[in-house]
Amino acid sequence: MNLPNKLSILRVLCIPVIVVLMILPGENLHWAAAAVFLIASLTDFLDGHIARSQNLVTDFGKFIDPVADKLLVLSTLIMLVHQQLFPAWGVVIILARELSVDGLRLVASGKGTVIAAGPLGKIKTTLQMIMILYLLVFVQPVLAHPVGIVLFILVLGMTIVSGIDYFRRNSALLKGSF
Repeated sequence: MNLPNKLSILRVLCIPVIVVLMILPGENLHWAAAAVFLIASLTDFLDGHIARSQNLVTDFGKFIDPVADKLLVLSTLIMLVHQQLFPAWGVVIILARELSVDGLRLVASGKGTVIAAGPLGKIKTTLQMIMILYLLVFVQPVLAHPVGIVLFILVLGMTIVSGIDYFRRNSALLKGSF
Protein backbone atom coordinates (compact mmCIF):
# COMPACT_ATOMS: atom_id res chain seq x y z
CA MET A 1 0.00 0.00 0.00
CA ASN A 2 1.41 3.37 -1.00
CA LEU A 3 1.72 6.48 1.19
CA PRO A 4 -1.29 8.37 -0.21
CA ASN A 5 -3.56 5.40 0.49
CA LYS A 6 -2.12 5.07 4.01
CA LEU A 7 -2.92 8.75 4.59
CA SER A 8 -6.52 8.17 3.47
CA ILE A 9 -6.82 5.27 5.90
CA LEU A 10 -5.30 7.44 8.64
CA ARG A 11 -8.10 9.95 7.95
CA VAL A 12 -10.66 7.19 8.59
CA LEU A 13 -8.86 6.18 11.80
CA CYS A 14 -9.09 9.77 13.08
CA ILE A 15 -12.89 9.63 13.04
CA PRO A 16 -13.42 7.64 16.27
CA VAL A 17 -10.91 9.88 18.03
CA ILE A 18 -12.85 12.98 16.98
CA VAL A 19 -16.17 11.42 17.98
CA VAL A 20 -14.86 10.44 21.43
CA LEU A 21 -13.39 13.90 21.97
CA MET A 22 -16.74 15.43 21.05
CA ILE A 23 -18.66 13.09 23.38
CA LEU A 24 -16.46 13.34 26.47
CA PRO A 25 -17.32 16.05 28.95
CA GLY A 26 -14.65 18.67 29.26
CA GLU A 27 -14.18 22.32 28.68
CA ASN A 28 -11.29 22.19 26.23
CA LEU A 29 -11.89 18.92 24.41
CA HIS A 30 -13.39 20.80 21.46
CA TRP A 31 -9.88 22.18 20.84
CA ALA A 32 -8.49 18.64 20.77
CA ALA A 33 -11.29 17.54 18.41
CA ALA A 34 -10.52 20.54 16.18
CA ALA A 35 -6.80 19.65 16.17
CA VAL A 36 -7.45 16.02 15.19
CA PHE A 37 -9.97 17.15 12.57
CA LEU A 38 -7.42 19.59 11.15
CA ILE A 39 -4.76 16.88 10.94
CA ALA A 40 -7.24 14.52 9.27
CA SER A 41 -8.26 17.28 6.83
CA LEU A 42 -4.64 18.02 5.95
CA THR A 43 -4.09 14.36 5.06
CA ASP A 44 -6.74 14.84 2.37
CA PHE A 45 -4.70 17.52 0.65
CA LEU A 46 -1.41 15.76 1.29
CA ASP A 47 -2.45 12.37 -0.08
CA GLY A 48 -3.73 13.88 -3.31
CA HIS A 49 -0.62 15.99 -3.79
CA ILE A 50 1.70 13.04 -3.19
CA ALA A 51 -0.33 10.70 -5.40
CA ARG A 52 -0.32 13.11 -8.35
CA SER A 53 3.25 14.41 -7.99
CA GLN A 54 4.80 10.96 -7.53
CA ASN A 55 2.52 9.16 -9.99
CA LEU A 56 1.00 7.03 -7.22
CA VAL A 57 -2.64 7.37 -8.30
CA THR A 58 -4.42 4.03 -7.92
CA ASP A 59 -8.00 2.84 -8.37
CA PHE A 60 -8.05 2.05 -4.63
CA GLY A 61 -6.93 5.62 -3.95
CA LYS A 62 -9.68 7.00 -6.20
CA PHE A 63 -12.12 4.97 -4.10
CA ILE A 64 -10.78 5.42 -0.56
CA ASP A 65 -10.00 9.15 -0.77
CA PRO A 66 -13.58 10.35 -1.33
CA VAL A 67 -14.97 7.69 1.03
CA ALA A 68 -12.58 8.82 3.79
CA ASP A 69 -13.59 12.44 3.19
CA LYS A 70 -17.29 11.62 3.38
CA LEU A 71 -16.89 9.54 6.53
CA LEU A 72 -14.85 12.28 8.21
CA VAL A 73 -17.18 15.11 7.25
CA LEU A 74 -20.49 13.32 7.84
CA SER A 75 -19.43 11.75 11.15
CA THR A 76 -18.31 15.11 12.48
CA LEU A 77 -21.42 16.88 11.17
CA ILE A 78 -23.63 14.29 12.88
CA MET A 79 -21.81 14.99 16.14
CA LEU A 80 -22.32 18.73 15.56
CA VAL A 81 -26.06 18.08 15.08
CA HIS A 82 -26.01 16.17 18.37
CA GLN A 83 -24.43 19.22 20.00
CA GLN A 84 -27.05 21.48 18.37
CA LEU A 85 -24.39 23.39 16.42
CA PHE A 86 -25.55 22.33 12.94
CA PRO A 87 -29.11 21.82 11.64
CA ALA A 88 -30.07 18.22 10.87
CA TRP A 89 -31.72 19.29 7.61
CA GLY A 90 -28.34 20.56 6.42
CA VAL A 91 -26.83 17.12 6.99
CA VAL A 92 -29.75 15.59 5.07
CA ILE A 93 -28.92 17.76 2.04
CA ILE A 94 -25.22 16.87 2.26
CA LEU A 95 -25.97 13.17 2.74
CA ALA A 96 -28.41 13.13 -0.19
CA ARG A 97 -25.76 14.62 -2.46
CA GLU A 98 -23.11 12.16 -1.26
CA LEU A 99 -25.33 9.11 -1.71
CA SER A 100 -26.44 10.32 -5.16
CA VAL A 101 -22.86 10.79 -6.33
CA ASP A 102 -21.90 7.41 -4.84
CA GLY A 103 -24.79 5.85 -6.77
CA LEU A 104 -23.45 7.43 -9.94
CA ARG A 105 -20.01 6.03 -9.13
CA LEU A 106 -21.54 2.55 -8.72
CA VAL A 107 -23.20 2.80 -12.14
CA ALA A 108 -19.87 3.96 -13.61
CA SER A 109 -18.01 1.14 -11.89
CA GLY A 110 -20.43 -1.38 -13.38
CA LYS A 111 -19.49 0.00 -16.78
CA GLY A 112 -15.74 -0.21 -16.06
CA THR A 113 -15.26 3.48 -15.31
CA VAL A 114 -13.85 5.06 -12.14
CA ILE A 115 -15.08 8.58 -11.43
CA ALA A 116 -12.42 10.49 -9.54
CA ALA A 117 -13.22 13.57 -7.49
CA GLY A 118 -13.84 16.60 -9.67
CA PRO A 119 -12.71 20.17 -8.99
CA LEU A 120 -16.09 21.33 -7.66
CA GLY A 121 -16.24 18.29 -5.38
CA LYS A 122 -12.83 19.21 -4.00
CA ILE A 123 -13.96 22.79 -3.38
CA LYS A 124 -17.09 21.44 -1.66
CA THR A 125 -15.02 19.21 0.61
CA THR A 126 -12.62 22.04 1.44
CA LEU A 127 -15.50 24.37 2.34
CA GLN A 128 -17.11 21.67 4.48
CA MET A 129 -13.85 21.11 6.34
CA ILE A 130 -13.37 24.86 6.91
CA MET A 131 -16.92 25.19 8.24
CA ILE A 132 -16.50 22.19 10.55
CA LEU A 133 -13.24 23.59 11.92
CA TYR A 134 -14.98 26.90 12.52
CA LEU A 135 -17.72 25.14 14.49
CA LEU A 136 -15.26 23.01 16.47
CA VAL A 137 -13.20 26.06 17.43
CA PHE A 138 -15.94 28.58 18.17
CA VAL A 139 -18.57 26.11 19.48
CA GLN A 140 -21.60 28.17 18.49
CA PRO A 141 -24.53 27.24 16.24
CA VAL A 142 -23.62 27.73 12.59
CA LEU A 143 -26.61 30.02 12.04
CA ALA A 144 -25.91 32.18 15.12
CA HIS A 145 -23.16 34.35 13.62
CA PRO A 146 -22.71 36.02 10.21
CA VAL A 147 -19.48 34.08 9.50
CA GLY A 148 -21.27 30.81 10.24
CA ILE A 149 -24.22 31.79 8.06
CA VAL A 150 -21.93 32.62 5.13
CA LEU A 151 -20.03 29.32 5.54
CA PHE A 152 -23.32 27.42 5.79
CA ILE A 153 -24.67 29.01 2.58
CA LEU A 154 -21.39 28.39 0.73
CA VAL A 155 -21.24 24.76 1.88
CA LEU A 156 -24.83 23.93 0.98
CA GLY A 157 -24.60 25.83 -2.31
CA MET A 158 -21.40 24.08 -3.36
CA THR A 159 -22.80 20.74 -2.18
CA ILE A 160 -25.75 21.11 -4.54
CA VAL A 161 -23.78 22.64 -7.44
CA SER A 162 -21.02 20.02 -7.30
CA GLY A 163 -23.59 17.21 -7.18
CA ILE A 164 -25.32 18.57 -10.26
CA ASP A 165 -21.92 18.92 -11.95
CA TYR A 166 -21.07 15.23 -11.38
CA PHE A 167 -24.30 14.18 -13.06
CA ARG A 168 -23.87 16.68 -15.90
CA ARG A 169 -20.30 15.56 -16.64
CA ASN A 170 -21.20 11.88 -16.44
CA SER A 171 -24.69 11.88 -17.97
CA ALA A 172 -23.57 9.53 -20.78
CA LEU A 173 -23.05 6.81 -18.16
CA LEU A 174 -26.73 6.96 -17.25
CA LYS A 175 -28.05 6.54 -20.79
CA GLY A 176 -29.92 3.25 -21.00
CA SER A 177 -29.91 2.82 -17.20
CA PHE A 178 -33.60 3.66 -16.76
